[in-house]
Amino acid sequence: MTSRNRDYNSAGSVPDVMTIEQLSSYLQLSRSTLYKLAQEGKLPGQKVGKHWRFSKQVIDEWLRGGERGEP
Repeated sequence: MTSRNRDYNSAGSVPDVMTIEQLSSYLQLSRSTLYKLAQEGKLPGQKVGKHWRFSKQVIDEWLRGGERGEP
C-alpha cells in the first residue's frame, strides 16, 4: 500500500481528523510548510503530545476564510 492510499479510507474520502501527512496530501503543501504555519498559529490544528492533528471541517472553513482565521 502506498502512502497516498493510506491517507484516505477505503471509500476514498478524507478522514475527519488528519495527520500532518494526510493534510499535506489534502492541501498539496509540503509538511515543512504546514509545520511552520501550525507552529505560528496561522493554521488551525491541535498538538497531541508530539504530533499535530487537524480537523477536516476546521481546515475547510479556514480555506474559505471562515471564522477561525484567514488562510
